[in-house]
Amino acid sequence: MSKRALALVAATIVSIIYGVTFTIAKDVMPKYVDAYGFIILRVGGATVLFWIAWLFSRNSKEIRDEKIYKKDFPRIIWAAFFGVALNMISFFKGLSLTSPISASVLMVSTPIIVLILSAIILKERMQKRMMLGIVLGLIGTAFLILYGKPSGNASNPTLGNLLVFINAVSYGLYLILVKKLMQKYNPFNFAKWIYLIGFIMVIPFGWGEFQAIDWASMPMDIYWKIGFVVGFSTFGTYMLNLLSMRELKPTTIAVFIYLQPFFATIFAISLGKDELSLVKIISAILIFTGVYLVTQKK
Repeated sequence: MSKRALALVAATIVSIIYGVTFTIAKDVMPKYVDAYGFIILRVGGATVLFWIAWLFSRNSKEIRDEKIYKKDFPRIIWAAFFGVALNMISFFKGLSLTSPISASVLMVSTPIIVLILSAIILKERMQKRMMLGIVLGLIGTAFLILYGKPSGNASNPTLGNLLVFINAVSYGLYLILVKKLMQKYNPFNFAKWIYLIGFIMVIPFGWGEFQAIDWASMPMDIYWKIGFVVGFSTFGTYMLNLLSMRELKPTTIAVFIYLQPFFATIFAISLGKDELSLVKIISAILIFTGVYLVTQKK
């Protein structure tokens, strides 16, 4: 198998993992672990894995000797806030209140958000088709947030969808902040600090819920699902993304985000965890059309 083919397989696996994560994490929350308590587990577990990977990766001595300049730490702290703390807090709390399909559809709006933030922060110019795409995507997002009705175990879809949208905005800011840092430092050296600082930030929010977890009464399958979210949805996807980024263009990798709602929908409906509705379908069409207009080449 060629390196490009391997990279395409890795990007597809990432989309599958993200797609099933919406339902798997939903099975854990809030019945067995509350949202903020789950964040402690995910960020804390991922932090340990990133530091281990940093210690034992190839060329580990070279990576360990790499120093991060003091002037870059403010940007790293902001990246940890938007990429880990606010990102995780809003996503997990939002997912605990809404449905897996709605959450996955809203996450596809990330390219639109990145474009808006790039225009505001980086002063990048926007073409008319991009502006039309932004309008369509935001209409679809607003439609899903305002008119999404409870289904399955979605207790408060309006608030949940709003929080997932905040998560997408937070992740968009993170992508802009880390752009220069990723060009400057080794990915493991960078990730270990982002997650460690992010973990310190989320402790005040989730420590009480973490201590309240009843480990003794938790079924074994929930342990496996927690492990899946920590090991595969966080650390594993980061590793696979590194592999795919070496061989594929960013625009090619971005296309794979469209597969997440597809896999999330199939997985959630097949297990009876969610159902399709007209609101979800219309919102998905509007958001996908908007993303297409924003990301297509001239």
